[in-house]
Amino acid sequence: MVVYSDHVALNLSTSDNIYDKKRTKSLKRKWHHLSKLQKNCIYILTALICITLFYILSNTPDATVFNSEVEEHQIKPHIPIEIKFNEKNFETDNDHERVLDDPQDAELLNNANKEISKNKRASEFSGPTTPRQVAVIKAFKHAWRGYKQYAWGHDHLRPISKSHHDWFGLGLTIVDSIDTIYIMGLDEEYLEARDWIEKHLQFDINRDVNLFEVTIRVLGGLLSIYHLTFDKMYLDKSVDLGDRLMACFQSGSGIPFSDVNLFTRKAHSPKWSPDSSTSEVTTLQLEFRDLSRATGDPKYEMAVSKVSELIHKLEKTDGLVPIFINPNTGQFRFSSTITLGARGDSYYEYLLKQWLQTGKTIDYLKEDYVTAISGVQERLVMKTVPNGFVFIGELLNGGKDFKPKMDHLTCYLPGTLVLGVHNGLPESHKKLAEDLSTTCYQTYARHPTFLAPEITYFNIQGESSNDFYVKINDAHNLLRPEFVESLWYMYQFSGNSTYQDWGWNIFQGFENFTKVSSGYTSIGNVRSATDVRPKDMMESFFLAETLKYFYLLFSDDPKLIDLDKYVVNSEAHILPIHNS
Repeated sequence: MVVYSDHVALNLSTSDNIYDKKRTKSLKRKWHHLSKLQKNCIYILTALICITLFYILSNTPDATVFNSEVEEHQIKPHIPIEIKFNEKNFETDNDHERVLDDPQDAELLNNANKEISKNKRASEFSGPTTPRQVAVIKAFKHAWRGYKQYAWGHDHLRPISKSHHDWFGLGLTIVDSIDTIYIMGLDEEYLEARDWIEKHLQFDINRDVNLFEVTIRVLGGLLSIYHLTFDKMYLDKSVDLGDRLMACFQSGSGIPFSDVNLFTRKAHSPKWSPDSSTSEVTTLQLEFRDLSRATGDPKYEMAVSKVSELIHKLEKTDGLVPIFINPNTGQFRFSSTITLGARGDSYYEYLLKQWLQTGKTIDYLKEDYVTAISGVQERLVMKTVPNGFVFIGELLNGGKDFKPKMDHLTCYLPGTLVLGVHNGLPESHKKLAEDLSTTCYQTYARHPTFLAPEITYFNIQGESSNDFYVKINDAHNLLRPEFVESLWYMYQFSGNSTYQDWGWNIFQGFENFTKVSSGYTSIGNVRSATDVRPKDMMESFFLAETLKYFYLLFSDDPKLIDLDKYVVNSEAHILPIHNS
């Protein structure tokens, strides 16, 4: 510091420079005093820090269904609200539920959607967009983990005994559900399933299989994923299977036998009857026609078209068909039951869907369908006492006797009806679809498990105060998809979110009463919340259909599956619509 008469000057810069030079020399001396080992350690540590910083700054999350936070987040159980019946059919309790109780759930889902948008898949199926879809994804992954751990490569999981069940030995759960996996955007699970199909799915096995079940589950599953991915491996597998199944059509009439040995390629009727089920021989056309269109080989389509043409010419009861037909004579067993439930249901479904698949160009298919629905309205539709629920009964003894019984399988019909209305068929079908949907929903809502039984009987004469009742032997629930399927169609064509709410309540029933540690199980008794009697079976259709339809129902994108471009087979597999 230098002192002058009128001020004080501080020469700070000079002193700072001196200090810096001394500090620099000191650091250099210290560095030179370090050993080679110490210097190498410092070099390595510095390199690791640089690499870590570079990785953090440049890393982009992988394009999965949703990030790990969403995947691990636990959605809290929801107690379903009962939707009360009234003359408007669609009113709900005012105290509407919230889907997610934790406010952070919405934020987590939003973050997942941001990641999806940044890493969009090549296809339109990029993962969930709603909290309810996230819940369905969690259910699917839970079921898949159990199957993978205890039944991998086998047909079905037994989730309670943690074992497997084989029906045909074709890995049904994998093949049946691979398009569900793809639609949900589950990349890891998809690669697992594809790898197994490519390396292990073989049809050269000395085993009898059912033509109908293998067609809708395996052939339909392979064709669906082929159209979604254009992976030729799936088409090659489809051709191999289709060629083996063609033996069934070598009957006296062209009506196929019900069973075939995949190795010997010899077909025969079931051991218990000389007849085939009507629904089974008429629920092959979508898949075999699509195989012909995909390969350019007309033989598959010719075989199944002949079946439809033969049945078109047969005598019917107001368009309604008996549930058994003989492949040798090509004639119905007229004493058999007429029903839209088991062994009859998908005949009517495939009349409409074949017409759509071929670009609405085969008129007799539409005419047979419209005639059949008129027959349903005239001969099978009844109302209950006291509340007037609409249901569809059965005709016994060749159509002479009415039985007020309806299979849960019949609850596919509302969806088929509104699909027809969407494509220009009579508006009266829509009213029947709405009324029947309400009844089907009540078969869920009026049980403490919020699950429907396999079969319901209806009160039509006022013999009791209840509209319907369930026999103990019919009280089981097999995790079936039919009503969820209808809810999806109903929502698609109406935009009425009540159908989504109904589906959510039913989904909670499955979560609360069929979920076990290793998957989901069918149950023996929907009438008791404390004694459901688990049956230790998770059929492939739970993943292929039930959860797929829940996922589609809860989507906020009405064109996730565009029903003007695709037709959905009886096992929820997606096939393209053609111009002719």
